[in-house]
Amino acid sequence: MSQPHAEQPLLAHLIELRTRLLRSIVAILVVFLALIYFSNNIYDFVARPLLTQLPAGTSMIATDVATPFMTPIKLTLVVSLFVAIPYLLYQAWAFIAPGLYKHERRLILPLVVSSALLFYAGMAFAYFVVFPLVFGFFTSTAPAGVTVATDIANYLDFVLTLFFAFGVAFEIPVATILLCWTGVTSPENLRKQRPYVIVGVFVVGMLLTPPDVFSQTLLALPMWALWELGLFFARFYVRKDEEPETGTQVTKEGS
Repeated sequence: MSQPHAEQPLLAHLIELRTRLLRSIVAILVVFLALIYFSNNIYDFVARPLLTQLPAGTSMIATDVATPFMTPIKLTLVVSLFVAIPYLLYQAWAFIAPGLYKHERRLILPLVVSSALLFYAGMAFAYFVVFPLVFGFFTSTAPAGVTVATDIANYLDFVLTLFFAFGVAFEIPVATILLCWTGVTSPENLRKQRPYVIVGVFVVGMLLTPPDVFSQTLLALPMWALWELGLFFARFYVRKDEEPETGTQVTKEGS
């Protein structure tokens, strides 16, 4: 017995979704295999902001037998995911684009591109601005007689948390635009909520960063600035009250 006609498009969409997920996983693995030989060099690059701040004669340590091997490998896998983000976003875009109106596709494509660029900008801000300030402060405040010798696995967890926090935080303009575009709110309503947003970004900065006021402030201030940037561009993405019903939507092939 053949399946109902209504189930065919859904099945086709699920098959396409599976295909694009598999392509994304393969892309990450390909990047990982290309970078694994340089895993120690990648870790050295990521550890440089701390190493330059350590007192003379000190270094990072490994407190577990497998840590010197597993920690660079873990970092390389995460870096592979970050490097593959443009391709992953392309797969997501290719999956949803056929179901969008023509004018929606013109609006979504810049958001997809800017999402990747903003995520990378957040990571770069964390590495070049936040890390030197935070590590310089931490190492300079060590009590007398205490030798600063950070475990490489703990350091990796710390910096990955900051990378992810700043990468996601820099997506605020995209999130703000999407909220206005989907009709959840409007630029006028968001402007009225500005005092609450200012308090909220500091709360989020406290939750996403390690427990120190420097990391919190260095995340909260860019989040506020990016929210203002998203609010500025949101006026170009205000949802229209009426959408054309025929002749403008592209449906997926296959049933």
